[in-house]
Amino acid sequence: MSNDSLLGRTVRLIPLSVDHAEALFPSASDPEVWRWMPRPRPGSLMDMQAMISQMLEDRARRCFAVQRQSDEAVIGSTSLYELDLAQGRAEIGATWFDRSCWGGPYNAESKLLLFGHGFRDLGLARIALRTDNLNVRSQQALTRLGLVYEGTLRSHMTRQDGTRRDSLYYSLLADEWPAVRDKLLTRVAAKATT
Repeated sequence: MSNDSLLGRTVRLIPLSVDHAEALFPSASDPEVWRWMPRPRPGSLMDMQAMISQMLEDRARRCFAVQRQSDEAVIGSTSLYELDLAQGRAEIGATWFDRSCWGGPYNAESKLLLFGHGFRDLGLARIALRTDNLNVRSQQALTRLGLVYEGTLRSHMTRQDGTRRDSLYYSLLADEWPAVRDKLLTRVAAKATT
């Protein structure tokens, strides 16, 4: 296991590489999985490799493949991005999971690991997430976790269908992390036993 890996109960976050393209392509090419992603859905393995290469070139991004502990399958990806250590802030995004993993403990534990890494290891003061104004499922999940809704950036991005998207911003501060960590630990434990 790499020193840069983050180990949880049900998943391990391992540094993303172009070698993960083949494992990630089936989920990334699923229109339902990719529905709310702001970047184009990869249409081929070459597109997937190019997208991962582009993500890895961004020095303000730490990209991970999500590996299920039980069988070591790569089931998704997530990133810390817009990482600014001097200002103590980052965002979590570029997160997707194979549809067969939805509703399980994997996304919650991935967030648990990323928040822990950000606050504990990197000394961040703030971590934010943003979501499409139409993605109600994501908004409800972020609120349930205890993140604070900060506001909406109107007409912030263009969706893949050409319509304009408003982005809702949520954040978590270092002093709020312990309470959210406890909620995430409880959720992961409950989902891991079902």
